[in-house]
Amino acid sequence: MDGAFEGRVVKRWSSLCLPLLLSACAGHGGWNGPVQCAPYAREQSGIQLRGDAASWWRQASGHYTRTSTPEPGEVLVFRSTRRLPSGHVSVVRAVKNSRLVLVDHANWEPGRVTHRAPVEDVSPGNNWTQVRVWWTPIHGMGKTVYPAYGFIEPVLAGGSS
Repeated sequence: MDGAFEGRVVKRWSSLCLPLLLSACAGHGGWNGPVQCAPYAREQSGIQLRGDAASWWRQASGHYTRTSTPEPGEVLVFRSTRRLPSGHVSVVRAVKNSRLVLVDHANWEPGRVTHRAPVEDVSPGNNWTQVRVWWTPIHGMGKTVYPAYGFIEPVLAGGSS
């Protein structure tokens, strides 16, 4: 196979797969079938919200308590960005300190569920509105700072789960 042909194949493959990668957390199809952040977070947390991960924050209003203080079992909601057009959701498994939690989440690494991944609050006000996330391929925190809304408690407003 010549180099020019290989380049065209890679370019074509990339153009076909990019939309799938970008819709990974939409919760309705996408990269690698059922391994998506929204359905995974719903199953793990019991929070009954649907649709794009970023929409969970708005949907939770009046139904679930939203907070800027992490607790195990809560869902961290990432805002929509160019890199994460559908946002992202992760389930908090442990709080290490006021700036570090461990989360379980699906499809942060395409097609995989990651357990106990560190997420660091880098927001100036220590309010979890800006975070960095562990990236296994480099064995360290990623360089990108992602905007986040905060945490959704898995208990319905009014006390029932």
